[in-house]
Amino acid sequence: MMISTTTTYQAAQMVSETIEKHFIFHHQIAVKHDGKILAPIPNSLVIESIIDVGFWASLRREEGRSPKISLAFLPPSLTESPLIFEHRLKFNTDVLTKLAPSVEHAGIHLGVWIEDDELYIWGTTTNIPGLCFVLEVVEPGLLVIKHRRTDGFGKFINVAVLKGDQIKVIDESSGTLPDCPAVLGSMIGIASPSSWNDSLNVLVQLAVAMRAHQRGGALLIVPSKHDNWRSSIIYPITYALRPVFSGLSFLNEKGLDIQNPALQNKLNQAINGIAGLTAVDGATIINDQFEVLAFGAKIGRSPSGKALEAILVTEPIVGNEPQVVHPVQNGGTRHLSAAQFVYDQRDAIALVASQDGRFTIFSWSPCDRMVHAHRVDTLLI
Repeated sequence: MMISTTTTYQAAQMVSETIEKHFIFHHQIAVKHDGKILAPIPNSLVIESIIDVGFWASLRREEGRSPKISLAFLPPSLTESPLIFEHRLKFNTDVLTKLAPSVEHAGIHLGVWIEDDELYIWGTTTNIPGLCFVLEVVEPGLLVIKHRRTDGFGKFINVAVLKGDQIKVIDESSGTLPDCPAVLGSMIGIASPSSWNDSLNVLVQLAVAMRAHQRGGALLIVPSKHDNWRSSIIYPITYALRPVFSGLSFLNEKGLDIQNPALQNKLNQAINGIAGLTAVDGATIINDQFEVLAFGAKIGRSPSGKALEAILVTEPIVGNEPQVVHPVQNGGTRHLSAAQFVYDQRDAIALVASQDGRFTIFSWSPCDRMVHAHRVDTLLI
């Protein structure tokens, strides 16, 4: 695939080869293990051009609104029931800006393909194959390069996030560190596709839904084998549940058919319902069996615990250097209380969303003997 175009967005030029290598690597793995139909691999010039046009389109406005667009690189023959234009459209900023209002809803992609060394828009689709290159225009100057999982279930895998001249390439190796919570590996996408019908996927979807409601929130995941966590909660709990709500507990059952559309819809409804509880002031508490125990809970220091004085902060992007900071430097009251909870209850995990989109996973690091704050904003956009 060659292409005759000139790009002017420098970040597109800088990141395109790295993204091409990502897709080549994961295609090779998928072909060996899955044998499923995959989307074509875009070369660096195609990637550079799509990013460039997407970036400049993001800075335009149509009827006072900034465009939100998802672009998928594939021919219409690799989709199911596509909407195909009678005449193909030019792939440029003017056309993208005009089409943006028609494809704002989540799950709709503008199809982009190449012929005679020129990119063009052929229509729209709601169905794309695994490892399809997708560029999402989120807001002015903010782009996310991602791809669909090979099994088709769950959030797309983010490859890189570009914001103006800032480039964040996801570091896949960060999910393999011994102290990482398993949910981080699933967000990054290193978990095998077969594992994506298990509990990790549910936590990822909960994180996405928590971030989406934009009200901020905290979700505490505690062990089901004991209730030591109660010593870190201030009583009475405003919204304690009895019996516990077990609408998601069936997700731990083996052999869950994730390809069932009706079941997926029910799962999404249940996940959104629980994520909605986190918008209430205080923390939502669930156990590792996905039973909801309470929401609106206030976190306090355990009587036997000490005040948290330092945490380790990392972000799973290439070039990130871990930092040890005082907890108050990492966020507000919600972040501080969640970090203290994990410090006192070291077999628990806390997911914390801020109103500004920041998202942090707190877990105890046995190797560093301190609370580890994983900044995962770039994985959830």
